[in-house]
Order: sequence, then structure tokens, then C-alpha cells
Amino acid sequence: MPRGRAMTCLALLGVVLLLVGAGACAKPKVKPLVPLALEAGVKPQAVALTEQGTQAYQARQFDEAKNYFSQAVAVAPQSGPAHYNYGLALNALGETEQARQQFLDAANLAPGDKVIWDSPALRPFGSPDSPKVHKEHPMATGRPGIGSGPR
Repeated sequence: MPRGRAMTCLALLGVVLLLVGAGACAKPKVKPLVPLALEAGVKPQAVALTEQGTQAYQARQFDEAKNYFSQAVAVAPQSGPAHYNYGLALNALGETEQARQQFLDAANLAPGDKVIWDSPALRPFGSPDSPKVHKEHPMATGRPGIGSGPR
């Protein structure tokens, strides 16, 4: 094989390896967050509100979705998916602390629901069993000990 052709093949091989390596290092696609259908046996009114909320959520009308999902939670307070959906709308509106509570409620109400427990929406908020971590002020030395009060 002539030297010029060998160099072209090596260059082409290098480009292919570079592309394969870049693809392997790319972050996996994040699944879009979608509202869940309510479980069987909940009141039809809650199901209807959830369907309306889902339509609003998918149309990116998050205030409207929040309203529908909030009503669904009021009608079906023991429904994990209802709390999860409400949390999605709150999260989309940037109301993260309220969303966190709804996601935790959803996880507690649906202990075996892998969709809720493994959802990317719940994952950043940690396990419902773990308490919130409060960071201490960097200059603080901790709680005062016995006898360390004002003199």
C-alpha cells in the first residue's frame, strides 16, 4: 500500500475513533417528565382533573396544570400519582420546596411505584427517609457546650 494511502486510512480511522469516543462520553438523554395516570379505584372526578392537568402540562401551561393537579390531590389525597403530578407542575413553575414535599408525599403513598421512586423529578430531592441536611455556617464552631454561655 502506498504511503499516502496508508496515511489517509490512518487519518480516517482516527476520525472514526474520535466520533465513537465522543458518542460514548455523551450524557444519556434525559427522559421528559410526564404526568402519571391515577391508579384504579380513585374517584372519577380526580381522573378527569388529572386528564385536564396533563393536557395543560403537555401544552406547557403550568399554572393551569398546577390548578388541575391541586384539585385532583384534594379529591384523591391518598393517590401517589396525584401528588407526583402536582409536584411536576410546581417544579415546572420553580416552586421547588413545595414540589419536593409533593414528590416525597407521592413516594410515601406509593412505596412500590418504581416510576415515582426512580423518576428524575424525585431523584434530586433524595430519599424520603433521609432528613434534610442543614449546612452549618462556615465560621461557626458548632453548638455551645455546657458552661460556654455568656459570663
